[in-house]
Amino acid sequence: MSTQVNGDRAGDTAPLSWWRSLLGILIVGGVGLVVVGGVAAIFMSGSGYVPGYSMRTVWEAPHDRNAAEHGNGDWLVGDTLVRSRFDAVTAFDVRSGKKRWEYVVPGRADICAVSAAADDSVALIARGEPGAAESGEVEKGKGCATVAALDLTNGRELWHTSRASTSGDITAKTDLVATGGGLGVLLDSGVRAFDLRTGTPRWKAAVPKGCVPGGVAAAAMQVLAVVACDTELKLAAFDPADGKERWTVPLDARRGVAAADVAFLSADPAVVRVAESAESGVHAFLAFGPDGRPWGRIDFVGGYGKIKVDKPAEVSVANGRLFAVAEYKGTQGDWDRLVAFDLATGGELWREDISGAWSSVIALHAEGGRVSALSVSSKYEDNLYVFDAATGDEEDDRAFRDDVGAYEGDLTDLLTYKDLVIAVRWGEGVRPFSVYERW
Repeated sequence: MSTQVNGDRAGDTAPLSWWRSLLGILIVGGVGLVVVGGVAAIFMSGSGYVPGYSMRTVWEAPHDRNAAEHGNGDWLVGDTLVRSRFDAVTAFDVRSGKKRWEYVVPGRADICAVSAAADDSVALIARGEPGAAESGEVEKGKGCATVAALDLTNGRELWHTSRASTSGDITAKTDLVATGGGLGVLLDSGVRAFDLRTGTPRWKAAVPKGCVPGGVAAAAMQVLAVVACDTELKLAAFDPADGKERWTVPLDARRGVAAADVAFLSADPAVVRVAESAESGVHAFLAFGPDGRPWGRIDFVGGYGKIKVDKPAEVSVANGRLFAVAEYKGTQGDWDRLVAFDLATGGELWREDISGAWSSVIALHAEGGRVSALSVSSKYEDNLYVFDAATGDEEDDRAFRDDVGAYEGDLTDLLTYKDLVIAVRWGEGVRPFSVYERW
């Protein structure tokens, strides 16, 4: 009598050991695929090619053929992206990159300076004629003798007025003109305000006796001016309704501030960046209350490291806070961190380390309760980080497919529009705008 075994005839099942072997092969293969896929996903997520973790280029503006250090500015008005340079102001559709309009400066004039903000979609530009070289000497130009208001929705000049230029130099400082609270404000021998839309003169404020104005800022609540009084710099505030002086206070009540580079970061609240020429002087961000009383002081160097102040894009003010990029010494070299400060007290609220030895944070943008930080790397991909402005909790981390900052000129500003991120550059041979979208 014979005994049947599995596989003795057609249709019989395979031996159990064979199935076990096949199952083992499938398991090992599956695990291998998962491991390989995981490694690939980790690699790809940092390369800008994985959905949900990436930033891809939507459009870029053409390269600038030439450029100048003066007259540069940028604004985002609705879905219109606008930039100025020394000879023209140009607008683009923020989503498509299509040129919408261009304003060319009349004659041989250059744009000297522009308002940092565009109130009610209107920006101010100061323009003047540069000197001409003749017989080996430079003829003195007319300086920034004209201020014009430009509607950024269509590129139309609304009005212009003359300005008393104290110098023939057209490379004026950026705080020469300002907009805010429906006013256009300009600086010459005093502080003058106009209706921003019509150009109707509103008022002229005389600065305190013995003082010379050196920069203006404007908001709905107050108009500000930095004034040089004898050997000390002060901050003066004026009523936006009639130009009446509200208060004038020293930048530093304890020791005073003499020769210094002073720039406005905000008009409401009043925040200025002060860098005294003397090494032992004031090197800090100073904030002031609505009555002129000093608020917080944030030194450039502190327990958070050394705040980067070389480029305006590395500091942002929003919702009563100042956000800054600080460099500190790590165990493997210099690292960058994002630090949030309370303007009222100057105290540190939170910090986040976001860049290593091979990378650097070069631009910030604070708006809508979030802070966006752009980090570029000489070895790896560039990254966009987004943090909750109140807590510092990370909300997003995405890699760019293309090089953003390190290889196409320094970034001078960072803007956001819905799902888009806009890198702004100034300089010869660079693309002034690169627009990216989350992918």
